[in-house]
Amino acid sequence: QVQLVESGGGLVQPGGALKLSCAASGSIVYINAMGWYRQAPGKQRELVATITTGARTNYADSVKGRFTISRDNAKNTVYLQMNSLKPEDTAVYYCNAHLRTSFTTPYLEHWGQGTLVTVSS
Repeated sequence: QVQLVESGGGLVQPGGALKLSCAASGSIVYINAMGWYRQAPGKQRELVATITTGARTNYADSVKGRFTISRDNAKNTVYLQMNSLKPEDTAVYYCNAHLRTSFTTPYLEHWGQGTLVTVSS
């Protein structure tokens, strides 16, 4: 069984900053890519940022220059530093990990339960 547990969400004023964390635990043999997605009310879930084991990153255009994704492979943890937050960043943020639980099983996607980020004055 694999669990992804997010933390760090909350209420912040426009222009403020938050840092999200997501720790993966359980029967994990190897984690390939990890990432963050978000879903605003009434909208589809969208990619925010991803990072490979080798620290290659990819960002949505809307967050480039403001958000930074990083990971600690030894801790199976991925982070999202969010700066210069805007009201349109308000959403539930979900952690994602592409991993395998044994050397004989394929890589599968796993999701966290989500953490709410609200940007409002």
